[in-house]
Amino acid sequence: MTNTIITRKYESPCGILLLGSFGDNLCLCDWQGEKHRGLVDKRLRRLLDAELVEGCSEVIDRAISELDEYFAGQRQEFDIPLLFAGTDFQKKVWNKLLEIPYGTTISYGEMARQIGMPKAVRALANANGTNSISIFAPCHRVIGSNNTLTGYGGGLAAKEYLLNLENSKMMNRKI
Repeated sequence: MTNTIITRKYESPCGILLLGSFGDNLCLCDWQGEKHRGLVDKRLRRLLDAELVEGCSEVIDRAISELDEYFAGQRQEFDIPLLFAGTDFQKKVWNKLLEIPYGTTISYGEMARQIGMPKAVRALANANGTNSISIFAPCHRVIGSNNTLTGYGGGLAAKEYLLNLENSKMMNRKI
């Protein structure tokens, strides 16, 4: 392995995240308590032909700054360049996540329809669950068709926290 993914922990108000940069891109923002944590790292190491090394980088510093602003209610969009490592289908799903506006939610079924694959709800949900760049690619905004909160890598309490944070900032926004 010749490449390096630089990693650093970030303590958010709703859980510890592991941030990772690869070159000039953020490739990892994953919940430390995530049950698939080891699988995510293995996938990144394999697809990027890289080892994870704890440290700091300009990308991670920017990601921390943007996360701090997000959690303070001062940022609704992220500017950090992202690098998705997965299958073409996973990348399609993860890129679709970037189109979900701050403070809104979408069902798995509606998202499947929007990507032109209405029968792929389960595959879409699985791809959503393997998103390794949480918050930046806002998989927390995808909910069940009956408006219930469903699985989330950071746990349902973290998902609820993020949605409440975004909804409270939208309600307080002056138009």
